[in-house]
Order: sequence, then structure tokens, then C-alpha cells
Amino acid sequence: MRGYTGDRDGYLKRLRRIEGQIRGLQRMVESDEYCIDILTQIAAATKALQAVSLGLMDEHLKHCVAEAIAEGGETADAKVREASDAIARLVRS
Repeated sequence: MRGYTGDRDGYLKRLRRIEGQIRGLQRMVESDEYCIDILTQIAAATKALQAVSLGLMDEHLKHCVAEAIAEGGETADAKVREASDAIARLVRS
């Protein structure tokens, strides 16, 4: 079981909403909408994706990493390193 499993429906609902935002962006470009309006919607979709990623990271730390640390050993080190790398990727994006 993954850490986010308990709230999987919530994550799916949010991702479907983001999918709708992206489709809306496509329609805006097809309709030749004003650039600033498109950029505003891109910023909103980006923030929505960031919120999902932060939620998933929180769940990962609480569940997967905490469990690995409790077990100790190389698995713990690997999970912490994996989480650190994921955080670094999120910060760069």
C-alpha cells in the first residue's frame, strides 16, 4: 500500500481538474486568446500541480520514509536519499 492510497480519490479528483485546466489552455490557444490570460491560467495549473506534488511528498515522507527509517539500515538511507532527490527536482521545477 502506498502512502497516498488513503486519499487516492482526492488526488485523482484534483488531477482530473488539472487535466480540465490544460484542455482549457488548449482551447484558449486555439481561440487565439490574449497572451496574459493564457499565462494566468498556466500559472494556476502549475500551482495546482505543485499542490498535488507537495501532498504526495508529504504522504511519502510520513509513510514510506518513516517506515524505512523505523526498519533502519541501507533501505532507510536509500529512502531518505530518494526523497531528497525528489525534493530537489521539485524545487528546480
